[in-house]
Amino acid sequence: MDRATDLCEEDVAVLLYTSGTTGRPKGAQLTHLGIIHSALTFARCHGLTESDRGLVAVPLSHVTGLVGVALSTMIVGGCVVMMRQAYKTADFLTLASREKITYSILVPTIYTLCVMSPELSAYDLSSWRIGCFGGAPMPVATIEMLAEKLPHLQLLNAYGATETTSPATIMPRTQWRDHFDSVGISVPCGEIKIVDDDGHEVPMGMAGELWIAGPMVVPGYWQRPNASKSEFVNGFWRSGDIGSIDADGFVRVFDRKKDMINRGGFKVFSAEVENVITSLDGVLECAVIGRDDPVLGQRVYAIVVVPEESSLTDDHVREFCAGQLADYKVQETVHLQHVPLPRNANGKVLKATLRDIDRL
Repeated sequence: MDRATDLCEEDVAVLLYTSGTTGRPKGAQLTHLGIIHSALTFARCHGLTESDRGLVAVPLSHVTGLVGVALSTMIVGGCVVMMRQAYKTADFLTLASREKITYSILVPTIYTLCVMSPELSAYDLSSWRIGCFGGAPMPVATIEMLAEKLPHLQLLNAYGATETTSPATIMPRTQWRDHFDSVGISVPCGEIKIVDDDGHEVPMGMAGELWIAGPMVVPGYWQRPNASKSEFVNGFWRSGDIGSIDADGFVRVFDRKKDMINRGGFKVFSAEVENVITSLDGVLECAVIGRDDPVLGQRVYAIVVVPEESSLTDDHVREFCAGQLADYKVQETVHLQHVPLPRNANGKVLKATLRDIDRL
């Protein structure tokens, strides 16, 4: 009989490729230790037990589906439910109801589609107690509708990446209603610091780039030494996200560094504008990007998805935002469309694609 291979907890267990939203996908080297740490973290922070039934509705080739749902449910002896077909809201709700799922991690868009479904009340979702989300901000309007229609469902934000083997922060179950604008606190054994463009830590509450360290952070990228050297510094992974940490340890993520709009020297976080627009009745989803401008450098440009029967106009959107945002944050141009925004397999909006389309 062949002898089992000797393994170290720091050895690479899984190679997962990043979503490629910032360029060519890179193979993140997930270790045995990082995977076990993340699975145990989700299980502990979400209170998972052998009675839980986790629904995998995102690809298992993504760290959320593999580690966040499948392995986190397995590690406590729970049941993993697989959605094998391409996502459709009716199919998702049917499966969730039939299998009496209790736990999920989904992108906010799926929660929005579910709560806006006219057939939602026809499904028995009384077992669904933990609805974790990440990948994008959850529109406040969606949270409010879910609280009304599924009051037993806890909406727990989490923040992470392939490079952090999924979670770097998780929202405590007892505090989620008081911190809708936060992605939670750092996971056990994790560390997050906020730095300026020179890599120096900024004062508490100030915005800067999130650098993340801990046993869940991967050691580097597969056969990409230059990328590994530039993105992993002194034990920290440079996330490329702009955010802050308050005195109680709650982390807020404002935008991707590359998505932040510089309008005449004023910084505009696209996520903030998007959250306002999606709170407007009749808006299904939206994306805000910067358009090059010879005078201001960039101007704010919004792509807004509405139903085909919608009577919403671009003036309505601008007027609504003008009442809730500083004038320099209000979008000069609004493009209304019925076609959903382009997304990758993990549900993230492809803003690079939107920028390319805008240049045509």
